Amino acid sequence: MSDKNNVWSKLDRKATAIAEFTMRQYRTRISTWVVLSVGLGSMLLVTLFYADAMNTQIEAIDNDQDSYDWDGDGYPTGQEIIYGTDPYNQASYPIGIEPDPPEKWINEDDFNWDNASFASISKVGYDDDGDCLREGQLVSDSQKDSNGDSIPCNIVLLYSNYSNTLVISSDGNVDEDPDDEKYGKEALHRAFILGVGKMGIVYLLGIFLPLFLATGLIRDEMANGTMHFMIAKPIARGEILAYRMLGYLGIVWPFLIGLCLLMALVTGFLGPSESVFRLSDLGMWFTICIAAMLVTLVYGAIFSTFGILWKQGVVLAIILAAWELGMAFVSVLAGGDSAIQKFSVIGWGLMVVDAGAAVVWPDMAMFIEMGNWGGGNNNCNWESYERGGCGSLIGNEPLSFFNSAHGLGVSNWIAAIIASLVLLTQAVAAWFIGQSLFKGKEMDD
Repeated sequence: MSDKNNVWSKLDRKATAIAEFTMRQYRTRISTWVVLSVGLGSMLLVTLFYADAMNTQIEAIDNDQDSYDWDGDGYPTGQEIIYGTDPYNQASYPIGIEPDPPEKWINEDDFNWDNASFASISKVGYDDDGDCLREGQLVSDSQKDSNGDSIPCNIVLLYSNYSNTLVISSDGNVDEDPDDEKYGKEALHRAFILGVGKMGIVYLLGIFLPLFLATGLIRDEMANGTMHFMIAKPIARGEILAYRMLGYLGIVWPFLIGLCLLMALVTGFLGPSESVFRLSDLGMWFTICIAAMLVTLVYGAIFSTFGILWKQGVVLAIILAAWELGMAFVSVLAGGDSAIQKFSVIGWGLMVVDAGAAVVWPDMAMFIEMGNWGGGNNNCNWESYERGGCGSLIGNEPLSFFNSAHGLGVSNWIAAIIASLVLLTQAVAAWFIGQSLFKGKEMDD
């Protein structure tokens, strides 16, 4: 037992010595702090735009146009519908009833998530303002049930297996004018987390940090001659590479953890929430952090191998970075349906984030479709177009762009595990190739 303990203690001392030496090298280099500062600064700069968006009031738009007085009789269209008068006939109006102010009929039908089940058929909306129910009028249930689901005045969200899309089927005048401010802030908040998380932290920092910090992990020591002191000790070259990687991760991973924690605090306090701090998104930032840590591990192993292979290994690293950038955009634009993204590191890293987003925000598909439908696609005039009330609600388009499915055809938890295991396998494979090349390297070159 004592011999075994001696072996492990010697191994621990070797690992600790090389890792600490590597971290000390990083801490004493100005370039390290410049790289970390640029990464932090770029994220904080983008966060300023987020803070501005969260503190900017979104103008309410009458998406269904029932606040308009088309016939000039002083009564908004929505009020005339409720009382059964003709909104396009000036002589037809609710007698003895005071006209409603137009503002009452803007944002009057918000989305209702109370009974949403996220199953193949979900009841996700009902009539808030009464212009579908039209109580007191002789209107049959069949007239109030235009979507044919036997429930008057509601919205049915259908999932089409054929087109792999959500389809909204609504009874007349139901949830047609949602709260633009409420929806817009929530959509922009989610879009920011996904956009910065996927393209900023996981891709940009995930490849930027290893490019400058890991490419010369072995190459620089070979060029400076300091590697002679390491290999003179009774330690395998593969171990040296592994322990140097530990030192590199000892700098990069705490930086990523601190950055994600900072971003979580900012979005938690500034994001739309009924409480002081928004706790619901902490799982999303945790997922982004894990994905970034795995990606920097893989890129670090690959780039350090490039440095061993060639003195100008940074050239190979830049070529790979260009390929990975393309794969990142393919992953986002294809929505997780492209097979080619699996031939990359970033494709699997973004799958971890996509799987996490589906767990943290299970209503995402419905939320995006509601924002697209609620923007006034079927009720668009020139005034609505000028004010942005056509097409989709504010924030819906950037959220739709950055949101993707993981595309693995399994549950979200299993997809996250599979993608993480693939990244770890890629890291081990890169280390194995790197240590094989290292073993065959002469120190005098």
